[in-house]
Order: sequence, then C-alpha cells, then structure tokens
Amino acid sequence: MENNFFGEETAVILGLGEHRVGNYPMATIGLGSCIALILHDRRRSVAGLAHIMLPESRGSADRPGKFADTAITVLLDEMEIQGCTRNTISAFVVGGASMFVFSANSLNIGERNAAAVKENLQKQRIRIEYEETGGKVGRSVYFWPAGKGCLIIKRADGTCSRV
Repeated sequence: MENNFFGEETAVILGLGEHRVGNYPMATIGLGSCIALILHDRRRSVAGLAHIMLPESRGSADRPGKFADTAITVLLDEMEIQGCTRNTISAFVVGGASMFVFSANSLNIGERNAAAVKENLQKQRIRIEYEETGGKVGRSVYFWPAGKGCLIIKRADGTCSRV
C-alpha cells in the first residue's frame, strides 16, 4: 500500500495528551504505549481525537486528553456542543503497544491504557467500531471525519492500512 494519502498533509497534528473535536482531518504521530482514541459521529461528520498517555487522571484536570477517564468525557462533551448525540457516536481505538520488556511483576502501560479506554467507553455506552491495540510496534494515525470517516494507520514496521 502506498505510504502517502491524499490530504494527509492538511491534518491537524495532536501532541501528547492533547485532544481536538471538529470536522477536519486530525492525526497523532508516534504512538507507543499511548492510545489514539477517536470518537466519530457519521451523521454530523464530526470527530474527536485524544492522544491518551495514562489510564486514569486521579483528580488531575490540567490536560483532560492525557488520561483515559477524562479524555472520553471531554470529547463527548465537546461533540455534544457541536450537535452530536451519544447514540450516534462510535469509537476507534489504536495504540497501546508494549514498547519495552517488562518483568512479570511490572504492569504494561500500553495494556493498561487500552483496558482503561475500553472500560470507560463501555461505561459511556460507546460502541467500538475498530480496534488495533497491543503488539510491539508503534503507530501513527490519521482520521478524516467526513461521511463514514477514514482512518489510516501507519506502523513503525513500515506497514499501512486504511479502515
């Protein structure tokens, strides 16, 4: 598959712990143990993207996109302001790789991030439309909210896919 996609260069790039909501192309690059959470409302062609770094905020409110529990809430709240309704929103969950060797006693942050995102989506009754988590390869994601939405996943091993 070709490594460049039409419109990729126009995507708004989010950094660690950031989030955005809108109808424009969005991306986040270099996911390792982090999760790219995309919430998408096909009816309105609006999406929210968060670059989640940690499973729980433990009361920290400075960067809601950084944590699984607060990212989902802030994305849903901002999407509802733009006319979206929860029953028309679905999720794409990408990332959560195991980038380092862990001992048996150590908790893999990528697995913990993925589990926390899925648990919080379930609590909010948001259906997961597509999931690619785990493994040992980093990823970058690009998402276009128009229509049915288009997700491009570029993996550090050089492979690409379009969802």
